[in-house]
Amino acid sequence: MTIQLDYLPNIAAIFMLMFARMGTMVMLLPALGESTIPTRFRLTIALALTIVLYPVGSQYYPADLTSNTYRMIALLFGELAIGFGIGLCAKMITSVLQIAGMIMANQSGLAFALGTDFANQGQQGALFGNFLSILGITLVFVSDSHFLVIAALHDSFTIFPPGLAPPVGDFSQNATETVAHVFSIAVRMSAPFLVVGLVFYFGLGLLNKLMPQMQIFFIAMPVNIAIGLFLLMVLIATLMMFYLDHFQESLGKFIVG
Repeated sequence: MTIQLDYLPNIAAIFMLMFARMGTMVMLLPALGESTIPTRFRLTIALALTIVLYPVGSQYYPADLTSNTYRMIALLFGELAIGFGIGLCAKMITSVLQIAGMIMANQSGLAFALGTDFANQGQQGALFGNFLSILGITLVFVSDSHFLVIAALHDSFTIFPPGLAPPVGDFSQNATETVAHVFSIAVRMSAPFLVVGLVFYFGLGLLNKLMPQMQIFFIAMPVNIAIGLFLLMVLIATLMMFYLDHFQESLGKFIVG
């Protein structure tokens, strides 16, 4: 009895192409691709997802991949480009919290209070932004929104079938709209702090004119910080629910149905 193993090279090639797409997306996607998760663990997640999704995604690849090396290399670069485009567009939504946190910190007098942002490559960032970033990642997992990330991985084979040229124009337009959307959401999240800051500093200027002998700035800083922390305490639930809705909406672009 002869065992035919001619199909194994083609299976290995398809698996490699799928892993290239999955690995690139997992490295960039929100929640699963955060820098706080070790690189080896993220690659393990990508490998596990590739194994799970192989029966679904393998049908979209040509049956005779190994017969043409140049076509397989072209497919590999196409998979990397698609994974990078989807992952980057989805990743940008997580920068909302850092931008909003910086605006809140500026209005609350805490812009110079910096700390390590473990959700953003370990760089220095405003404490408000660091807190909101960690809270946002936690909220994504608690609300099971990370399943939308896995759904986007699954549906990427339907939206962007292998072998077709990556839609550079669509990716560029989506990236432009996402950047504009990110700044819009960040300003709307920090709008209460902007309004209170404007009224507070207007009141300080008026008080300084009415009572020039008072050392107004010695009083202003602690009061401004206290107001900012009080506002954050009161609005934190509303702000995070607002962010979560837009997070799910942004990932919904890459989900069929």
